[in-house]
Amino acid sequence: MKTFRSIPFRSLVAVTSLAVTASFFAACGSDESGPDLVVYSGRKEELIVPLMERFEKESGLDVEVRFGPDSAEFALQIDSEGDRGPDVFISQSPGAMGFLDEQGRLVAIDESSIAGVPDEYHAADNHWVGTSARVRVLVYNTDNVTADELPESVFDLTQDAFKGRVGVAPDNSSFIDFVTTLRDLEGDDATGAFLEGLAANGARDYADNHAILEAVARGEVDFGLINHYYNEQALLEVPDQPTANHLFADGDPGSMILMTTVGILKTGEDHRDAAEKLISFMLNEESQTYFATETLEYPLVGGIERGLDGLPALNEIHAPTIDLASLGAKFKTTQKLISDSGLIG
Repeated sequence: MKTFRSIPFRSLVAVTSLAVTASFFAACGSDESGPDLVVYSGRKEELIVPLMERFEKESGLDVEVRFGPDSAEFALQIDSEGDRGPDVFISQSPGAMGFLDEQGRLVAIDESSIAGVPDEYHAADNHWVGTSARVRVLVYNTDNVTADELPESVFDLTQDAFKGRVGVAPDNSSFIDFVTTLRDLEGDDATGAFLEGLAANGARDYADNHAILEAVARGEVDFGLINHYYNEQALLEVPDQPTANHLFADGDPGSMILMTTVGILKTGEDHRDAAEKLISFMLNEESQTYFATETLEYPLVGGIERGLDGLPALNEIHAPTIDLASLGAKFKTTQKLISDSGLIG
């Protein structure tokens, strides 16, 4: 089985220096011998490669997958590439996909490919579809934190009791989506004040969810805002790791539900049949079971159970309603709001 390529984000704009140059430009129509499908994945390599290997084997198609550091950066990259972009984009969260939709970069997925997905988990115009769900949680160090210290609301993290004890990943696409939802629910002034409060309270800046979890596990910080499955995966490997997930109170935006998403780019029209096959594959029972039992996310197709009992079922989590269109429309302005808050750096 071939090795899928992980390419540093900045090198994507200088792809002529890479060994994959020929296949990249072939996928953009300059050569008939290129791959059947070019995919950019904002999801981690270790999560997506097993799926892509199985898809290639079952479909007989040649797929080239590129992995970048984050869905948010990949979305900006795709937008800048114009008509030289990939065929399919797999995003860690809906905001990055929504941004591409706002820029007119996506085409409608055939209804037959997403027939098993409830309406709330795909775009009304079928321009993208959810593939799995995750819940935002507060992970905490069980050696350093007692039950009565756990906050009811994410807004409590600006209080003195949490000074210097919280880790965040302000560049991460899931955090960006969380902040955009805060803007919709609370307004820009209140959201900006919250972000500035975190910064003033000494919240630590980490690269991503993995880095936050590792910092909490070693006691560098006591709390961290992450997606639920990072800790569940870690506990399978190290059951005595002193970390646990905490859900905020019902309706609190700190425990919102976010989807991973997939969409077909306008630049993928020439490979439309292969792209539709990939989306159908990601939503079939075997792949949805993979998300449930291997990545420990919530499947979006009915009748498939999760692999662990650490959190309630998806329909039992009373999260605020997210305006998915807003996630895309406010993508860049949310990044600026976070940057201006002082959290980054």
